[in-house]
Amino acid sequence: MKNIAVIGYGRWGRNLVRNFAQLKALYAVCDSDAVALCEIEKLYPDVVRLTDYNALLESDKVQGVVVATPSDMHYRIAKEALVAGKDVFVEKPLALSVEEGRELVKLAEENRLILLVGHLLEYHPAIVKLKEIVDDGILGRINYISSTRLDFGSVQKNSDVLWTYAPHDLDTILLLVNRMPISVSVHSGDYIQEGVADVAFTTIEFKAGLKALLFLSWLYPHKERRLVVIGDKGMVVFDDVGLEKLKLYKQAVEWKNGMPVLVPTKGKVIVTNGDEPLRLECWDFIECMASRQPPRVSVDRALKALELLVACQESMSNRGKVVKFPVVKVDYFAHQTATIDEGSKIGQRTKIWHYSHVCKGAIIGCDCVIGQNCYIGPNVKIGNGVKIQNNVSVYEGVTLEDRVFCGPSCVFTNDKYPSASADNRNNWLPTLVRKNAVIGANATIVCGVRIGRSAMVAAGAVVTKSVPDRAIVMGNPAKVEYVDK
Repeated sequence: MKNIAVIGYGRWGRNLVRNFAQLKALYAVCDSDAVALCEIEKLYPDVVRLTDYNALLESDKVQGVVVATPSDMHYRIAKEALVAGKDVFVEKPLALSVEEGRELVKLAEENRLILLVGHLLEYHPAIVKLKEIVDDGILGRINYISSTRLDFGSVQKNSDVLWTYAPHDLDTILLLVNRMPISVSVHSGDYIQEGVADVAFTTIEFKAGLKALLFLSWLYPHKERRLVVIGDKGMVVFDDVGLEKLKLYKQAVEWKNGMPVLVPTKGKVIVTNGDEPLRLECWDFIECMASRQPPRVSVDRALKALELLVACQESMSNRGKVVKFPVVKVDYFAHQTATIDEGSKIGQRTKIWHYSHVCKGAIIGCDCVIGQNCYIGPNVKIGNGVKIQNNVSVYEGVTLEDRVFCGPSCVFTNDKYPSASADNRNNWLPTLVRKNAVIGANATIVCGVRIGRSAMVAAGAVVTKSVPDRAIVMGNPAKVEYVDK
């Protein structure tokens, strides 16, 4: 059904028009340039041609609007199209500010409209395969990512190289690593037009030492589109210009006599289908309009890519200033290797150390200390002044009241009849540890019990029954040895 209109017939708009026309979905094209309209008439004589996009928004024959204008017009036209009740495919970036991007997403959600952001590489068969390789652990732990997007003469009038080139790579990196960075810095040069960056060097740092390096330029002798992902078990090269789009290299380091030795390896070409990514992207928009299902590019990741892009702009405008994430102020300390999920709550002056993980829904009070390699599960409640030593997992269903002490490697459970093949979460039993209780190193607390106020569980004890207030228990199974009356 021909119900899609493309606004903008510039360099990239031509490709969108070509694909939607070939997919027999193109109804109209809008552009203010008379020369462009003459070309459209010659190539697509059956397509409606307009100079005023407002006529498209008022037309009942148009269901989907594709915004392929310069970046500074994306927000305004996309908003007007959504207000008019049209599904929208807007080229990247979604907007020029995070606030504008969020407004568009909210508007689409409230009106149950499709909003697809044109992050093309997510449709590239080689990137889809690269994502599978990373997720399957074939590369092991990802150490760093290097991306180069270079060309000669692709100078833009209304945008610099950062806003023109970086959205592709930023979105792809976020797709692969599936988390936001902790900092970003950008150094740039303006060698063609003063005040308009045509070269940019970007460093993005994530937790656990992962870094991404971007080299962007439209002042370069030849065209290059390359993304290299380096892991501790292998490496992958994505070359969008070369004939071999994706190449996998196995572990290239061996240890001999206590010294690392680089071993040359022959890359293995990963075969992917030859579908045109833009064709797949356009078809996704058509299918989403028919099925009312969300597009492959999530608006959440598109917003995160925009947030990262805005941070890059802030750094570049301040001569490479390091911009840290998250931008919201926190009143607690978390080591850079710790993982703090969105939706968790952490009190003032609490400290969370190396490689610990706090899950969504967990609530941790003030002045707590969470040691190294600890796990705080979803919806766990921890009071004020709690101290949890290294290697402790506090699973969902456990509540620790104020000033509880958990010794190293003590164990909490929440499933009395665990099974690898059955989902027993509806039968999990809660565990409550009351104020000032002490749990010794390597103790095991079987779920469904209560540890009383100021009680003490000896090191290595296995608690299967509730412990009275101010009691000392020890042994396997733990027995009460003393109660302070």
